[in-house]
Amino acid sequence: MTKAAKLKQILVVTDGCSNVGISPVAAATLAREHGITVNVIGVVDRQEMNEQGEKEIRDIAEAGGGLSDIVYPAQLTQTVQMLTRKAMTRTIHQVVNKELKDILGEMPMEGLPPEKRMQVAGMVDELGEQSHLEVVMLVDTSGSMKPKMSAVQQSIHDFSISLRSRSGTSRMAVCSFPGKEKQNIEVRIPWTDKVEQAHQLTTGLTMSGVTPTGPAIVEAIALFEQIPAAPVMDERYYGTDRADDNGSGGFLQDHVF
Repeated sequence: MTKAAKLKQILVVTDGCSNVGISPVAAATLAREHGITVNVIGVVDRQEMNEQGEKEIRDIAEAGGGLSDIVYPAQLTQTVQMLTRKAMTRTIHQVVNKELKDILGEMPMEGLPPEKRMQVAGMVDELGEQSHLEVVMLVDTSGSMKPKMSAVQQSIHDFSISLRSRSGTSRMAVCSFPGKEKQNIEVRIPWTDKVEQAHQLTTGLTMSGVTPTGPAIVEAIALFEQIPAAPVMDERYYGTDRADDNGSGGFLQDHVF
C-alpha cells in the first residue's frame, strides 16, 4: 500500500472579486503545477456576491484542482472542514491510482461488488487519515470583510482542532491579504500544529479597498517550499486595475489567461 501522502492545500476565504495584480486563476494554475490544491470559499451576507465574483471563485478552484463553495458567515466553520476533507480525498484518489488499478483492474468502480467497493473506500479513508496535511489559510481583509472576521476567527480555531484529531501529521499557517506596505500577504500565524493564537488574525488588521487575490496565492505557494516569493507589489500591480494592465508587467505572464 502506498505510504502516507504529503498533501498541500491553499484555502482562500474571500467575499468578492480580485482587482489588483495577475489573474488569480493564473496563480491557482501555478499552485497546481507545484502540487498544491487551491480551494475557495466565498463568504457572503444576503445577496452580496455578484455573478462575476461567483464565477471567479469557481474558476480559481477549478484551475487549482480544488473545490469551491459560497456560504453565509455562520456556515464557514463547517465548510472549511468539508472542503478540506473532500479535496484531500480527491487528491488521495490520484495518489493511490496504481493501487486502485490493482484492485479494480479494467472494471469501472460502479461495476464492483460491494466488498470491493468497501475495500477501495477503506484504503482511501485510511490514507487520508494518515497523510501529512499542510494548509495555508489565505484570508481576504478588504474593507467589506471586516464584519465577517469573527466568523473567520472561529473557523480557524475549529479547523485547527479538527486537524489535531487526525492520526496523520498536520500543520497550518494563516495569512491575510493584502499585507502592509504594499506586500502581497501578511503571515498572521506562521506554520504550526496549534493555532490557539487565532485571535491574532483580528489584531492590527489594515482593512483595504484592494483585493490582490492572484499575487496573494503566489506568495502562499512560496510558504510551502523554497520557491522564490513574488516581489513587493509596485505601481505595476498595486493600485492598478488588472483590467487596465492586462498582465503587461511581465509578472508570471506565461500563466495569465
